[in-house]
Amino acid sequence: MKNYILLLIFMSFTGISLAQVYEIGISVGGANYVGDIGRTTYIYPNKVAGAAFFKYNKNPRMALRATYSYLPISANDLDADTDFRRDRGLSFNNTINELAVGLEFNFYEYDLSSPGKTWTPYILLELAAFNYKYIASEPQPDQYEYNSKNSFSVPFGVGFKSKLAGSFAFALETKFRYTFEDDLDYNNEKIAKLNFGGTGNDWYMFTGFSLIYTFGRPACYTNGL
Repeated sequence: MKNYILLLIFMSFTGISLAQVYEIGISVGGANYVGDIGRTTYIYPNKVAGAAFFKYNKNPRMALRATYSYLPISANDLDADTDFRRDRGLSFNNTINELAVGLEFNFYEYDLSSPGKTWTPYILLELAAFNYKYIASEPQPDQYEYNSKNSFSVPFGVGFKSKLAGSFAFALETKFRYTFEDDLDYNNEKIAKLNFGGTGNDWYMFTGFSLIYTFGRPACYTNGL
């Protein structure tokens, strides 16, 4: 009986190990921001951005995911859709470095080795930590001291992925980040000329194309991959 139980445990462990399928990939696209300066269009990528990610496919419907993103952001009041902002004429540039972890849920079962299951739309639910610059002080008129700050955002997104060839796939994805900060655009209540008067927190977004490589094979996969 003892040997039988040990055999069952070994077989279960082996099945779990073999069932692990991994993905690595890179994303290239554009980032944009919505806040107190410039446009208020949520999907309007205007700065080249990129990301690298790793995924563990727990099953054909869900993956655990970790992503590093490099996201320059900028905005200009001259591009805004209100007269007030266009007349004000403010602009800014900043750079966000982000680490995100979360879940990717597939609408359909996704399995590159199974015909009819090689594409699916999906949604993303993540938690992200990010770093960016902010204006700490104005020692002299129009001369600012910058510091960096770490904060958190709540990212969510949508995408579509499909097999490309062999173990390669591609994805199209848009991710939205709601932050708990109001100074990505250097808004500063202590400096009169930088006090924009906004009450809402800033958002930043990424829209891009991903190239994905899949490796590891579940026990039920065929050898034709």
